[in-house]
Amino acid sequence: MSSSLWFLSFNEVSEAGIRYTGASQIKGTKMKWDISKEFDFCYGHRVWSQQLDVEFALDDCLACRHLHGHQGKVIIHLVSEVLKSGMVTDFKHLNWFKVFLDETLDHKFILDMNDPLFDTLLPHYQGKQGLIKAAQGFYTPDLSLIQTEPRHVQEMYEGFVLVDFVPTSENLSAWLLEIAQAKMIKLGVSVSHVEFLETPKSKSTVYA
Repeated sequence: MSSSLWFLSFNEVSEAGIRYTGASQIKGTKMKWDISKEFDFCYGHRVWSQQLDVEFALDDCLACRHLHGHQGKVIIHLVSEVLKSGMVTDFKHLNWFKVFLDETLDHKFILDMNDPLFDTLLPHYQGKQGLIKAAQGFYTPDLSLIQTEPRHVQEMYEGFVLVDFVPTSENLSAWLLEIAQAKMIKLGVSVSHVEFLETPKSKSTVYA
């Protein structure tokens, strides 16, 4: 195909006998599509393992060891070399991920079960007893064990999501990548990478 044809209008291309078929092969070059969708949620965490090199950090304030929160953003990237109905997949096929974030992580405190403060923060579940494991690999306190406790105590435990890793942006992005991969493979769609922003200026990207 002449390079000049890349500047023809749709009608001119049609008249020239060239038809776009939606294939991933144009001018002999293999195409690859990357689509993405963004999701926002609020969460709290504590990076109990934080360490700093003062030469680079310019101070020794280990603020990430404090209980604190973020307005997080997750960006899921899906890739394909073949389009189905003109799409990698429908963006609505990621609606399940929004529900997962809203129901599981939004306004929750993500805590490492290996955190030295575990027994202090969850005194009714000392020794990691009485936890319920979810299919996505996280744990929650079994609230049936504290039904006689005051409502405000039950509400406190409702806010915990327990994981078996330090909840840094790097580890959270890797965890969410695994969750997205396990789900989207059912559609034959590949998740290439996940971006996780704990602030607008601080981002972790993990690749499959």
